[in-house]
Amino acid sequence: MRIGSIVIRCYEFDKMLAFWREALHYVPREPARQGWVVLRDRQGRGPNLSLDKYPEKRSGKRSRLHLDLYTNDRKTEVERLVKLGATRYPWRYKSTDDFVVLEDPDGNLFCVVQRRPKRNQRLAPSDHKYQRVTVAKSAKFL
Repeated sequence: MRIGSIVIRCYEFDKMLAFWREALHYVPREPARQGWVVLRDRQGRGPNLSLDKYPEKRSGKRSRLHLDLYTNDRKTEVERLVKLGATRYPWRYKSTDDFVVLEDPDGNLFCVVQRRPKRNQRLAPSDHKYQRVTVAKSAKFL
């Protein structure tokens, strides 16, 4: 068994579709129809991300689920995602944190995490202090 798709219910369907397509470089499996779309990785490497239009904005506490997006260049990816419509979430970061918390256009939190280098692989000069400390660190706000 494996995860086939992660489903996000969203109020701002069109904004979310545009944002997540560009953020992940995913493509629709089929054209969006009646507020539903399944986005897939072009190479079939990752799980699908599905968007389901919901008639009202999310209210109350944050979701118990969030995405961790791993990257080799966190700073560049955060800047790119903010330009696409994400906003920075006011998080209390520790000096050892290797992630940045963002909100998508519908207010859902997600993290951009600096990927740990493989053995004998160098980090970008600006990211030496952001090596992954533990896998669970970025999940503390759940």
